[in-house]
Amino acid sequence: SMDKIKQVIEAIEANTQEYIVIAIDGRCASGKTTLANKLAQHFHANVFHMDDYFLRKEQRTKERLSEIGGNVDRERFIEEVASKLHSDTDIVFAPFDCKTMALKEKRTVKQTHVTIIEGSYAMHPALRKYYDYLIYLTIDSQTQQKRLYERNPEKYDDFVNRWIPLEERYFTAYCFEKICNICIKAEEW
Repeated sequence: SMDKIKQVIEAIEANTQEYIVIAIDGRCASGKTTLANKLAQHFHANVFHMDDYFLRKEQRTKERLSEIGGNVDRERFIEEVASKLHSDTDIVFAPFDCKTMALKEKRTVKQTHVTIIEGSYAMHPALRKYYDYLIYLTIDSQTQQKRLYERNPEKYDDFVNRWIPLEERYFTAYCFEKICNICIKAEEW
């Protein structure tokens, strides 16, 4: 609800640290990117997307894909982004392009007071220590399926049969509703 988002904003504004990092994780189509963009506008924050850290072809081994939450290149994310947070170091990163299955050109961004990390697998245990505030978004499966179909009918089956089961395994394993600072249901806002 807007109340919950207001609560997030107030908590961040009350935090006196020089650098504050917010992670937004949750089910696909629950509004992670939309919320990240709203908060980014409010705080003039950088946003980094976990979708820019999908595994490259050579990393997609059977072992890696069988790991819970293993289908994101968290090692590269730590090296390029997470390890540089909470400092005034510029962040130099190369987003992954799903269409070409290759890394795009490197970009450089200056640190901002607030940084937002958004996307599925953002709150993987290997990444959690880099964050100050955890937001988990959830959505009921009917609303989720409706949104996914409206967003991209050609990819709908892929989401339902492949991506959602992987995400669900990850959410079940790590009980984010219990560890996050705030849990927001998509239907509430």
